[in-house]
Amino acid sequence: MSLMKDPLDLLNVSSLLSEEERDIQTVVRSFLDDRVRPYIGEWFEDAHFARELVPELGKMGLLGMHLTGYGCVGASAVSYGLACLELEAVDSGLRSFVSVQGSLSMFSIWKWGSEEQKLEWLPRLAAGEAIGCFGLTEPDFGSNPAGMRTRAVRDGGDWILNGSKMWITNGGIADVATVWAQTDEGIRGFLVPRGTPGFTTGNIKRKLSLRASVTSELSFDNVRLPASAQLPGARGLGGPLACLNEARFGILFGAVGAARDSLQAALAYADSRIQFDKPISAFQLTQKKLADMAVSLNTSMLLALHLGRLKDDHLLRPEQVSVGKLNNVREAIAIARECRTILGGSGISLEYSPLRHANNLESVLTYEGTNEVHTLVVGQALTGQSAYR
Repeated sequence: MSLMKDPLDLLNVSSLLSEEERDIQTVVRSFLDDRVRPYIGEWFEDAHFARELVPELGKMGLLGMHLTGYGCVGASAVSYGLACLELEAVDSGLRSFVSVQGSLSMFSIWKWGSEEQKLEWLPRLAAGEAIGCFGLTEPDFGSNPAGMRTRAVRDGGDWILNGSKMWITNGGIADVATVWAQTDEGIRGFLVPRGTPGFTTGNIKRKLSLRASVTSELSFDNVRLPASAQLPGARGLGGPLACLNEARFGILFGAVGAARDSLQAALAYADSRIQFDKPISAFQLTQKKLADMAVSLNTSMLLALHLGRLKDDHLLRPEQVSVGKLNNVREAIAIARECRTILGGSGISLEYSPLRHANNLESVLTYEGTNEVHTLVVGQALTGQSAYR
């Protein structure tokens, strides 16, 4: 028997996909293999985001690909998930860019915006001619966004926005920010274009994770916005939370990609690394590690695919997204760490992907809802009791 190059072949997962879904996955993988994979280790080391890729991602239809109209391709949820899988198989930072652009920035406008806002921003964001970000998390309010201190008050026909947001992907390069703020009418969303007086950004440096991605702080000092900047369809915390569910869906597929790539690296290394006169893949302890990880990977993929089919049938519930995010990220980071052990000392080098994936997944484990928060979402669904307070 020969080495299994794709560990998802263990359960023949590709047989569960349509021809169109397989084609989309192949096209995205080929593009990334050519344009990103040869350079991603260097970009990670240099903390460099390859902004020049953004128009290419737009040309491929990957930005807001699951949305309809306004230049978006209207792909299925499963197709979008498979694209996220391939993006994160290369690097979580690249998938994070696409997720924030499409599932947070664009989705917030597509779902809650006025027709004028949609026409102004969505075609440019879909084409990669503009970049968007999503400002919800604050320095003191992550898991409890209802406590946010950013506030907008009416001043005649305008709004005056004050506050700050933290850990914002794409923030330092975004042309428009979707910003959530407290108002006398509850939490509301606003579109804040770059260059608006009083709106500044600062990139977060010295990161150990998501280094090939831009992470920023947003600050608002008496930012004056016209009434037309408000997202008219969003009232209360349900607005931003609906956007987060869209992003979490991409994550549960993306995590499978990081795990698959880590396992592929470990399999190839174990096949070529000779110790005691035979490849280490021939040792029982190594095979146990590989088998356990392959079972976990395939189970996570089947879960992601099931949730994708539910989403395409408009049956997906928020707690089911939490199940996927909780399980798949948890399993992916465990796989990446275990794969590093198979690589031994070589595993700490950026020539191999598992430890880079593990570092990135430390962030994925925390953002879009921590492991603990998703555990409590599932707990509430099971018991009917909220344990948040």
